Amino acid sequence: MNSRETNSESAAPSPIPAATKELIATAFHEAGHAVMALAVGRSVQKVTIAPGKLQFGGSRLGTCEIKKGRSKGSKDQLEDDVLVLLAGMVSEARFTGVYCQAGASQDLRDVSARLCTRAATERQHETLLKRMLAKTEHILHDEANVDAIRAITKELLEKTTISGRAVKHHFEMAQRRHA
Repeated sequence: MNSRETNSESAAPSPIPAATKELIATAFHEAGHAVMALAVGRSVQKVTIAPGKLQFGGSRLGTCEIKKGRSKGSKDQLEDDVLVLLAGMVSEARFTGVYCQAGASQDLRDVSARLCTRAATERQHETLLKRMLAKTEHILHDEANVDAIRAITKELLEKTTISGRAVKHHFEMAQRRHA
C-alpha cells in the first residue's frame, strides 16, 4: 500500500476498544499470514498474538504456525512460501497505512534468503521481490480475503490464540459470502 491510498481500517473503530494499536497490528499481521497460507493451499495449525521467545534469542509478538507438508497442487513451492511470508506485512499495512519493515524483519530476512536461490543479481532480487509483493497485495485485497482477515483478527483480539480449524472456518465462510 502506498502512502496515498486511504486506509479504511484505521478510520473504523477498533474491533476491541481495550486493545493497543500494536496488538491490533499484530493480529492483522498474523491473520494475513494465515489467510495467505490457506489461499495457497496450506493448512494452519494455530495462530496467536501471544508474545514469545524465538529459538535463538529475541522475541516475537505473535505467530502463525503452518502445518508441515507440501501445498495441495502448488506449482511453485518457493513462491507460495514468499507469498505467505509477505502477507503479514501487507495485511498489517491495511490497518496501519504503512509497511512496518521492522516488525516484519524476520519475515523479510526469510524472503530474502529464499529469493537468493532465484535471483543472481541484486537487481533481479529487487525485481522479484517487487513482483511477489504486488502479487501478495493483489491476493489479499480480494474482498473475501479482506473479510477473512477481519474475522480472524477480531477472534485473535478476543481470544489471543485460535486453532487452525477456526482459521479455516473464517476463511471458508468469507469465501462463501463473496462467491
